[in-house]
Amino acid sequence: MKFTTALIASLLSASEVFAAPRTALRREQFEKRLAGGRGSKPFRAANVTGDVEGPAEQQATTTSTNWAGAALDSSGFTGVQGTFTVPSVSTPPGGNSGTAYSASAWVGIDGYTCGSAILQTGLDFTIQNGRVSYDAWYEWYPANAVDFSGISFSSGDSVKLTIVATSKTSGTATIQNLSKGTSVSHTFSGQSGTLCETNAEWIVEDFEEISGGQAEQVPFANFGTVSFTGATATKSGSTVGVSGADIIDMTSSNGGSTIASASLSGASGVTIKYV
Repeated sequence: MKFTTALIASLLSASEVFAAPRTALRREQFEKRLAGGRGSKPFRAANVTGDVEGPAEQQATTTSTNWAGAALDSSGFTGVQGTFTVPSVSTPPGGNSGTAYSASAWVGIDGYTCGSAILQTGLDFTIQNGRVSYDAWYEWYPANAVDFSGISFSSGDSVKLTIVATSKTSGTATIQNLSKGTSVSHTFSGQSGTLCETNAEWIVEDFEEISGGQAEQVPFANFGTVSFTGATATKSGSTVGVSGADIIDMTSSNGGSTIASASLSGASGVTIKYV
């Protein structure tokens, strides 16, 4: 997806009417998203020969090169929600302060064992030259993510993420900043990707951005800890917690070093830690 300079300028101007004032870093990130595209990807299993995008094996714990968190694998999932505190973000050990490092926390339906679509919403964290930005977004994979306008976040804010599938090609995504009393929502309809409704997820992801025509995972930020509370899903009309969910740890592409680890806390808690 390419945009002309004039179109980017027009969209920036229109967005800033409704959005909170952008820092220089947020403006830079916004322009990059318009010019290329930012997107989540389905679960990629880590193995000794590289990473494979597609269904995960049925197991209690697994490793991935782009996801860390927890995923339920069953049927009839039409809603997911979770609340977390916006973390402090830092450059990873040995990193270059001039490089932009990012990570994203989100909730979603599908993408774990169903790769045809993901209905999701979340918050990106980016640090560069000591400056941190937070960007809220919604996405119906395989389309790229789109930034929300009219909401802002700071480290320590309490954020609630909610997604609801009203059919296999329609639904809503909502983000609330509980600390500031603000909320934004987007309604999807007639999406090209069809949900399987077989997965519910609470994830921190090393997402992709398009640069030079190539989609690549972004340099991964040290996000410290993201702890989802009130992590529940709607399954066949009933509310369920995370008990029995598969745990996903993020590793390097050859399945070697652990980058982020996850664990469950009670019936409705998921904790993800940068390693």
